[in-house]
Amino acid sequence: MPDTLTKLAYQTFQQGKQAFGYTHKTLINRLREVVSPVEPGSTSKIPASTLSLLKQRLDELTEVDWQDAEAGVYPASLLFDNPWDDFFKYYPMLVFDTPSVWERSKKKQYQDFGADVDTDGYPSYYVQNFHHQTDGYLSDMSANLYDLQVELLFNGAADPMRRRILAPLKRHLDNLTGNPKVLDVACGTGRTLKMIRDTLPQASPYGVDLSPTYLRKANELLSQEPGTLPQLIQANAEALPYLDNYFEATVSVFLFHELPADVRQTVINECYRVTKPGGVFIICDSIQKSDNPEFAPMMDNFPSVFHEPYYRHYSTDDMQSRLESAGFHSVEVSNHFMSKYWVAKKG
Repeated sequence: MPDTLTKLAYQTFQQGKQAFGYTHKTLINRLREVVSPVEPGSTSKIPASTLSLLKQRLDELTEVDWQDAEAGVYPASLLFDNPWDDFFKYYPMLVFDTPSVWERSKKKQYQDFGADVDTDGYPSYYVQNFHHQTDGYLSDMSANLYDLQVELLFNGAADPMRRRILAPLKRHLDNLTGNPKVLDVACGTGRTLKMIRDTLPQASPYGVDLSPTYLRKANELLSQEPGTLPQLIQANAEALPYLDNYFEATVSVFLFHELPADVRQTVINECYRVTKPGGVFIICDSIQKSDNPEFAPMMDNFPSVFHEPYYRHYSTDDMQSRLESAGFHSVEVSNHFMSKYWVAKKG
């Protein structure tokens, strides 16, 4: 009975997030039609059958998420982990910032940053208003709004998609002794690191990201509860500041679709370099066109609607070949909802 009640509570929790995300986007889109309409024909219409399939995949993700918690892959408390303080504090800010996002999108201002944002020293591909969001990834405001923005985008499914890396990571680390080191490449606001720490308290977590403001947000999040504080470093994933063969496991969540093709390979090569022989590298990112042809219209719309300049190439890129060319082998591939996973081993 307790498990039944917990499952019912989780399903209700997820359905509430889905309904809120759908309602938010519906109201915002209707308001945009009045205030700042998009040009006709700029995006493809999504068939009703595709939306129905999308809902089915979302329900399947929710079920898998529950099954992993029930099986003890991670504590059931993770299912209900939601940054409520941030939600109530920053949701009004997100709504009030939306007209500036529309304006930036309409004027195609892809590198529009506030005067107080220092963009010196960052690679050109990174100095972008990804998602048309204010200040890209380079301000405290952006860091404070990011997780909420992603949750609304995926109707509450962002964390369940992130959690799909935990089962293969746990399988690998449970066979090891001591305090295995795990690196999260492009750790952002630290939500994935928090999940790793809650699931694998014996692990020594590390995080690297280019954005100092997102690292500050990660430190704030990870300092709120007891546990090993991950070692966070500001650095470019093209040149990871670690010794060769240093980590038992390396992970990356929602990074590679925001990298140019050549940088994508360089980062994979770096992840191979810092992962120990016998170690594992786990990627979570967007689905690709070959995975779900029914979702192709959405994938075609995504780059322009959310300003993802490298997504079109990513959506057809052969990531398995990239992993194997770096030296990884035994690559396992899977899909959940709108995300795709590669679990690769280093010999």
